[in-house]
Amino acid sequence: MNDTMMATVIALANERSVVIFSKTSCCMCHTIKTLITSFGANPTVYELDEHPRGQQLEKELKGMGCKPSVPAVFIGQQLIGGANEIMTLHLKGQLVPLLLSSNAIWV
Repeated sequence: MNDTMMATVIALANERSVVIFSKTSCCMCHTIKTLITSFGANPTVYELDEHPRGQQLEKELKGMGCKPSVPAVFIGQQLIGGANEIMTLHLKGQLVPLLLSSNAIWV
């Protein structure tokens, strides 16, 4: 793994309470972005297919264990995972409390 790209991913993920690495053509990315915003969160979204260093960022996300590489969701500066992890948290009723605890949404 490239330490510079790892630092870039971490720096981008630390910018906001919710950061999503996505691709404009990915239907699961769209679904996850819609789900998270439906709770009132305002995630920062990086579309890797439009980002100048998108390919390198995608390789780094894969190196961090994101398979597939997108969507990759960070909440509270922690890598939560992709669509399966987010949907599992949602179905268990754990996604909203996680968003609340990371100050991504307020009641």
